[in-house]
Amino acid sequence: MEANKSAGILSIILGLIFIIFPIFSTGFISVLIGVSLVFLGIAAILSGFSAFNIIVGILAIIFGLLFVFNISALSFLLGIQFYIIGILMILIGIAGIFSGEGIAKIAAVLLIILGIIAFALGGMSLTQPLFAAILIGVGLIVEGVSIYLSE
Repeated sequence: MEANKSAGILSIILGLIFIIFPIFSTGFISVLIGVSLVFLGIAAILSGFSAFNIIVGILAIIFGLLFVFNISALSFLLGIQFYIIGILMILIGIAGIFSGEGIAKIAAVLLIILGIIAFALGGMSLTQPLFAAILIGVGLIVEGVSIYLSE
């Protein structure tokens, strides 16, 4: 099986997991973001011993650990994450329209629509955080089908 087809199938499977198990998915995303922030903080501190790098590194490590240990004090950030997800999906969709061909353009348009929906649901995510996992799942499925069918 070609690499594109394997990546497409993997993306579809991950999308289905995000939709079927949204609570697990939101926890997984929180831990993944936390670990990424911890490594970003360490890299920032080690990249240069300026005061700015050390402050940014320490802040990244603190927020990373908060996300890893799922501190509920950060639940208000989910709305902001929703806005960021929406903006990123819109930007990825726009980039896909200008660079893609055929089925990729359809997937790009769908990502733009999902990005607009994600942005619109940002406020609602403060009361119902499972929207993010379901929206990410749908986005993964759309992108997986696009990757699988492209050639």
